[in-house]
Amino acid sequence: MDRDSHSEDTLSTMVLENIKNKLIHAFRASEESRVDPPDSDSTVRPVSIGRSYKANEELRRAQIDGAITWLRSELLEMRSQDLQLAQTLLGLNSEIQRLRRESYGGVDVGGEDQQ
Repeated sequence: MDRDSHSEDTLSTMVLENIKNKLIHAFRASEESRVDPPDSDSTVRPVSIGRSYKANEELRRAQIDGAITWLRSELLEMRSQDLQLAQTLLGLNSEIQRLRRESYGGVDVGGEDQQ
């Protein structure tokens, strides 16, 4: 079970990193596709545009990282809930099998497998 959990962690991390890279690439492509309008004050504008672009890119990366962190925490919570549900279902199955054995005096009814 521990090995499966580790492989799921690795797979989840790879999927999230792939999504992150695609989002970063998409933001870069959309930013690069924009055309700046011509301006007569060209000596001051490129510096401010460069700073603004860097600030926006850092903000986008922070948002993407935050979204990935949130997704990771949600996936971990879902895994925990899945494990709890599986344990509950196994416990219920065991209890059903025990009650069947008790009600039929230990006779195997219908050829069902006992767990």
